[in-house]
Amino acid sequence: MGFSLLQTPTYEASVMILVGQNTTGDMPSAVDVSDLQELATTVAQAVPTTPIAETVVERLNLQEESANAVLENISAEPDPGTMFVNVSYKDSDPEKAQLIANTIGKVLSDKISEVSVGANAITATVWEPATLPGTPVSPDPIRDGIIAFVLGSLLGVVLAFLLEYVSSSWDSPEEVEEVSGIPTFGVIPRFEVSASRTGEIWRVRREANSK
Repeated sequence: MGFSLLQTPTYEASVMILVGQNTTGDMPSAVDVSDLQELATTVAQAVPTTPIAETVVERLNLQEESANAVLENISAEPDPGTMFVNVSYKDSDPEKAQLIANTIGKVLSDKISEVSVGANAITATVWEPATLPGTPVSPDPIRDGIIAFVLGSLLGVVLAFLLEYVSSSWDSPEEVEEVSGIPTFGVIPRFEVSASRTGEIWRVRREANSK
């Protein structure tokens, strides 16, 4: 938990992309919709690529960041059964995460329009822009603390059984007799002397030595 509290918070902004198709006739048939759902997976794979990252860096003039740094924080997942693609971007600055996520959505839309032309051209439209994230997605001290507590407890139990298994000490008079083959004649009990009693003993000794 302490390590989590020392980490820099990371914010995530997400933009929703709708994958569609320009048609010259009637509404798309059920087969066409199914095809678009498959195309949504292809569009999602096109998001975390170098052309997208390089264009984002160029448009926002992110001189301090390279395309590879942007790629490391981009993620895209198609929404199963729909034509939507969720594009996310993570950054330590929530405003920057929102800005880059929205820019990725616009760049993706432009790139799809450039490569897909004709009567049945594929489109990628920003359906819902990214909003300013209010809470970080990581770290999560409560979750990390619970995981550490569970793992620590399990490790403690395992170590306790392991130490008991490898211990070579004798725990009872019966065990001593079994190992040594010699009967036990007596046992010295364990006892503790309180602090006040210890002080009294030392006082008596000092008085005896002075006499």
